Amino acid sequence: MPLAIKSTILVACTAPLLLTAFTWSPVRQAGAITAPAIIVLQPLTFFHRKAGDFTRAGKPVNAPLRKFALERPLAIMTHQVTAADYRRCVDDQACPRPADQTARADLPVVNVSARDAEIYAAWLSEKIGVTYRLPTDEEWAFAAGGRFGDDSIRVEQETTSDPAQRWLARYEQEAARQEPVDKAPRPLGSFGVNERGLSDMAGNVWGLTSYCFVRQALDRADLASGAPVVNCGVRVVEGRHRTYVTDFVRDAHAGGCAVGTPPANLGFRLVRDQSKSTLLSALRSLLRLGRA
Repeated sequence: MPLAIKSTILVACTAPLLLTAFTWSPVRQAGAITAPAIIVLQPLTFFHRKAGDFTRAGKPVNAPLRKFALERPLAIMTHQVTAADYRRCVDDQACPRPADQTARADLPVVNVSARDAEIYAAWLSEKIGVTYRLPTDEEWAFAAGGRFGDDSIRVEQETTSDPAQRWLARYEQEAARQEPVDKAPRPLGSFGVNERGLSDMAGNVWGLTSYCFVRQALDRADLASGAPVVNCGVRVVEGRHRTYVTDFVRDAHAGGCAVGTPPANLGFRLVRDQSKSTLLSALRSLLRLGRA
């Protein structure tokens, strides 16, 4: 399969070349099902708050801010799945039909649920022969970089005995979030590229993840106290801030937003399962193409 290389960044160290990030964009033929364009990000340490509800001594608190590092390089789609991409799965009678079947082919697919996205990922994995899946909360936050918003509730005393202070702080924070007037999906790239080379992170099409809603009690040292309560019927959705949506809901404005301000649109991009052998194989292929 021919490849169109969009950009390659190689860093020479004292040893062999190390792949820091590259974009792999297969040439798409009409009607063909090809691997999506991806960018591979090397794991770096970053600060992150876990998604979910956290309590200390029975009172709601922010999730602790901790250093986090991915275990392996992250291979994630450069763009969101488009209406044309998703339509191929529908035409193959594998994916549920979206509510709007007249959407322009070059627009991100919207009005899809977490269940729909996972069906598409399974279908694409079978067609391509490589495993694709929804990103985790941590993976999406890492990929978003500077466009990931900290959704912690800012109150002077988190442990105040008056819960109304925290409720008021949440209300004020939610009220201050202004969704764009134009909620219509826009062509790929309309919201720019972040510092990691990914398009439209935190635009008006929010990203579904595989991460389940969690409730966790913390001790005085902000360590987990007891087992978490996990609800995979509610998923973390990432965009201009973090929110939670029931896994079968396609339009969060229709009443399916479990917590917080509902996202303008629900869409998704996928992660390709990555290993050292896959990275080395891709690097060798790129080097061979460069010598051709």
